[in-house]
Amino acid sequence: MSGGHSFELVVLAEDAGERLDRWLVENTEELSRSRIQSLIADGCLVLGDGAVVSDASRKVRGGERFTLTVPAPAPAKPQPENIPLDVIYEDDDLIVLEKPAGLVVHPAPGHTSGTLVNALLYHCRGSLSGIGGVTRPGIVHRLDKDTSGIMVCAKSDVAHRGLVEQFRVHSIERAYFAVVWGVPSPKRGRIETQIGRDPRDRKRMAVLMSGGKTAITEYETVRPIRDLAALMECRLFTGRTHQIRVHMLSLGHSLIGDPVYKSRAVTRYTRDIVIQSTLATYKYQALQAHTLGFVHPRTGKAERFETKLSEDLQRLIDGLDSL
Repeated sequence: MSGGHSFELVVLAEDAGERLDRWLVENTEELSRSRIQSLIADGCLVLGDGAVVSDASRKVRGGERFTLTVPAPAPAKPQPENIPLDVIYEDDDLIVLEKPAGLVVHPAPGHTSGTLVNALLYHCRGSLSGIGGVTRPGIVHRLDKDTSGIMVCAKSDVAHRGLVEQFRVHSIERAYFAVVWGVPSPKRGRIETQIGRDPRDRKRMAVLMSGGKTAITEYETVRPIRDLAALMECRLFTGRTHQIRVHMLSLGHSLIGDPVYKSRAVTRYTRDIVIQSTLATYKYQALQAHTLGFVHPRTGKAERFETKLSEDLQRLIDGLDSL
């Protein structure tokens, strides 16, 4: 996009007091915090009255209006790589694919190649939207490295802007399969909390009493796996970082294979040598994005994509079932 792109953003009353750069990350989604800090330093953020904002650490106030201008991207630094993609749907504007567990979405320290972006650059041959910045062309949302499932990526600026806005206002349909330790009771429910950085460990997210972002997840037990575990379906009505992992932990039923968010019951299960042998064959967190629905930014048509339970999760379930 030769002229760049601007975000017009208004601070809600519930967000007052949040650090500016963190608030911008939450409300632009495809921009990283370091990228936002760089844009602020370059004078790309202004208030509604036209005053340039230069302090990334200042607190936002309810009702403030900001315009964040993202300059036209420089040529993408990541190199195209011939990495196979499991494409579900593709047209001139977007591509829907199934990301395998273990694949990093975009380049970052320690993962400068072999990412989904590298694969997209090769597959799309120059038609990939660059609004997301030089290292994230086409990326409008994220799945953790160890989470598998359906993703949509933008190939045009029209698609990029339209999809980012749908993710921002939480109008995207997103449903996940998760395999958790123990069997939740009740079997279905709605979790509505605030999620933010864990004050004891800033690398983790946590349910907070105040100061976080509203996070809503609805869950339903698809089936128990003996009394050891359960296959769950979780539907997101917001898109906070690690939302399902944090919410299931808050119920006391953390995801199998999750190295960060572990409930106390995990120790009881993993002490069992037989269970340990089953888990040894499964190396990811048991989470899969199985449904993604959105409005096509160009056609206005409602699109919905689904995938079946992954082979990895099915093997995990079969292994626990056979104990």
